[in-house]
Amino acid sequence: MLILTRRIGESLKIGKLEDLLEGPVTVTVLGVKGNQVRLGVEAQKNIRVDREEIRNRIDSEAPQGTPVTARARFAMASDL
Repeated sequence: MLILTRRIGESLKIGKLEDLLEGPVTVTVLGVKGNQVRLGVEAQKNIRVDREEIRNRIDSEAPQGTPVTARARFAMASDL
């Protein structure tokens, strides 16, 4: 695990250099309040960005080996 220190307004970019034409994923620290950090994520539309608990729930509700469609993921996430 890579551990970085960022201040409010600072960002980090995720992605291989050869993928920069499609645009990297950019994560920006928007604020810190108590033990919570508010993050902004910029990514291409074809890159899914989910909170861990949402992704875990979606993955656990899908039968093993079955791809889950975007519509099904949205429906499951909106139930939370």
